[in-house]
Amino acid sequence: MAGDSIHRKESCQAREVDPKREFLHPFNFSLSRKLHVVVAGVYFVFNSSLGSSIASGAHDEISEHFNIPGESIKMVLPTSLYMAGFAIGPILFGPLSEHFGRKPVLSITYSIYLIFTMACALAPNFPALLIFRFFCGFGGSAPNAVLGGLFSDIYEDPHQRGLAMSWFMFATTFPPLLGPIISGFISTITWRWSFWAGLLIAAPGFPLLITMPETYVPILRAKRRKSTDEKGAGDTDDLSEPPKGSFFAQMSVVLSRPFLMFIHEPIVFCCSMYLALVYAILYLYFQAYPIVFQSMSCNSSQILNLLMCPDLYGLSAGISGLGFLPILPGSVLAFLVFFLYSSHHSKALKAGLAWAQSEEYRRLPLACIGAPTIPIALFWLGWSSKLSIHPVMPMLSGVFFGFGYLLIFIALINYLTDAYKQFSASAAAAASTSRSIFAVFLPMATNSMYGTLGINWASSLLGFFSIAMAVIPFVFIKKGAWIRANSRFAQMAQ
Repeated sequence: MAGDSIHRKESCQAREVDPKREFLHPFNFSLSRKLHVVVAGVYFVFNSSLGSSIASGAHDEISEHFNIPGESIKMVLPTSLYMAGFAIGPILFGPLSEHFGRKPVLSITYSIYLIFTMACALAPNFPALLIFRFFCGFGGSAPNAVLGGLFSDIYEDPHQRGLAMSWFMFATTFPPLLGPIISGFISTITWRWSFWAGLLIAAPGFPLLITMPETYVPILRAKRRKSTDEKGAGDTDDLSEPPKGSFFAQMSVVLSRPFLMFIHEPIVFCCSMYLALVYAILYLYFQAYPIVFQSMSCNSSQILNLLMCPDLYGLSAGISGLGFLPILPGSVLAFLVFFLYSSHHSKALKAGLAWAQSEEYRRLPLACIGAPTIPIALFWLGWSSKLSIHPVMPMLSGVFFGFGYLLIFIALINYLTDAYKQFSASAAAAASTSRSIFAVFLPMATNSMYGTLGINWASSLLGFFSIAMAVIPFVFIKKGAWIRANSRFAQMAQ
């Protein structure tokens, strides 16, 4: 009897203790588990970014196969509709990841991305290709909204979180440059192989995602409470918990959050607009580079003006795609600047220096460094694209663009994550949707803009807009602390 009593007591203790051990705060994950989460997230965004431009290098082959004139606006749609999916997806997936958890959202959306990438390779006609490209972008958009929150879940230290976010940002920069190169060369076999190549590259990421641990703390707490059927002292409801009420009431709260943050949060709105411009310029390049570097026919109104004529260099699609490569060393230089500044800031913080205590000085000086290089790149591209100048010269403008692009993204996306923490997925969703909308419509205006203004002034116009936007990080360094102190969501996140 005594033995049975002891056994029952031990069983009771086991039932009380073991379920609590199931809840391990993601901050305390082992190095290998955190590495798994980071690699899975970055690999997803690498492939979705690669998919965004994979069709651009196969432009001529798709045009010929479906009997569509190469200069038709229809030929912009395979990229623009992908970006339309990028615009719609984050406003759903970011908030949903704050309700159902990060893992199910990422796993399901990656499945959608893989299925519709394969569908693109098998598309029987052009309208079907466009529909499949939209759903490809829709599924591939999830990391843009979720990864900021995902990395905020597992890294309490802002320095470590910043390193993970920098890889995320790099994975949004480098793969779109590879897309035109891969498809430019492989599409000479058939344009379908561009999408098969994308599928083969993406497939290994699926096992990474379905084996990834859940990281969202409110979901982990809810699972523990469900298993223990009790609510411990440390599990009291807070503002980060999923909303209560009916399913539709919960969804209305969750899905409206990105819109509310975009409208009511100046930090979210201004960061979103600046990121949208820079991001849209990158995707405009996929239409502008063929105008500048490839052989394209001029219409009768352009023949009299050599500067207005897009037939400058007459390069092949594959060689023209190589023009994106200078963006890569610019991005690598941005990485070096990020690591150097991050190390400098960490040392200053440990030393107790006053400037390092400010949230704004953790990230925003990087954007201040990168901001001037975007207009430099645009003016360089516009005014060095002449028959008398070797095409390598305008291509080198990409070094400045890659440098500024990555620094601005690292700084502003990290700043949103630091400011809004558990709400960062919704903030990132607002930013991702706005920049994807810009990336849909600005490239569609490329042919008419470059045809009307010419290569020089069309690029310069974008340069002037980028100068106007460049003041944003400087203003936030000055007024950001006051804005956050008066921000509903930022104060809730604290």
